[in-house]
Amino acid sequence: MKDTKVTRVRAARTSGFFARLAVMLAIGAMPVWACAQAFPAKAIRIVVPFPAGGSVDVLGRMVGAKMSESVGQPVLVDNRPGAGAIIGVDAVAKAAPDGYTLLLIPNALAIIPALYKKAPFDATKDFAPVTQLVATELILVASLKVGANSVKDVIALAKANPGKLNFGSTGVANPLHLSMELFKTAAGIAVEPIPYKGDAPLNTALIAGEVEFAVLPLAAAQGLVRGGKLRAIAMTSIRRAASMPDVPTIAESGFPGFDSTSWQGLFVPAATPRDVVQRLSAEAVKALHSPDVTQKLPSLGQLPVGSTPEQFDTQFRSDVAKFEKVVRDARLPPQD
Repeated sequence: MKDTKVTRVRAARTSGFFARLAVMLAIGAMPVWACAQAFPAKAIRIVVPFPAGGSVDVLGRMVGAKMSESVGQPVLVDNRPGAGAIIGVDAVAKAAPDGYTLLLIPNALAIIPALYKKAPFDATKDFAPVTQLVATELILVASLKVGANSVKDVIALAKANPGKLNFGSTGVANPLHLSMELFKTAAGIAVEPIPYKGDAPLNTALIAGEVEFAVLPLAAAQGLVRGGKLRAIAMTSIRRAASMPDVPTIAESGFPGFDSTSWQGLFVPAATPRDVVQRLSAEAVKALHSPDVTQKLPSLGQLPVGSTPEQFDTQFRSDVAKFEKVVRDARLPPQD
């Protein structure tokens, strides 16, 4: 009888201990759960380090609007142009790592380590990749004031006027600039670069004939080509664009294997909590694949991707290594 009573007491004590332990664990977990559930609790800012109206800006506003519908908070684009995207990128590198400040940028971020001697941030250490939103198709175009209709014409004109023709780009050694440098090297021509602060001013210069050529995002160029304001020469990708199937590729035009494209992706400050990064990635991919966004992307010269943070990290680091070689081969001087 005594043994039975002792057993009951011990069982009660044990049960009470585990009950108290369960309560303690539940209380300890509550702040984490509450934090995860609360995000986002205020507006999210997508920093675009280029002027309004360009292809990056357009994509940011499309995806941001759909994310806003899903998360129930404003998702706003903040244009921070200047210094070849350095100003906007640096603003995000120094922002609070809480998930409320994102960077939307092309693979220019993968070029910065090879180009700048003293960038105010470390592109490979100060950011956490969230997702590659799209692959961006690029196109070589010519001003209507230039008598060139094909890759062959561009090469002939450049060789007849060595060093006298210009091409425009939206910054030194950005993906557009490096695509043209690759073409120059492959074709053996000398065409001088003229930098502009964004797609819009570059397009104006092309239309006016201030520069003869440029590699542009298809999103920024195809409306001008269809409107008769610019002339399409060739796609820089290995395949023709679905939205402009009559435009040949550089690879088809005498340079087999030529392939130069870009991407646009989201990043956050490196110390952003992993669960927040995963939430942002899921929401961005969901927005990207919403029917109204997906339908618009081909006409903008962009192909949806929506990678995981891990996949995008692998892509980003691979591109950093690739562009180190491109910049070195193009003999571009380091920037301060």
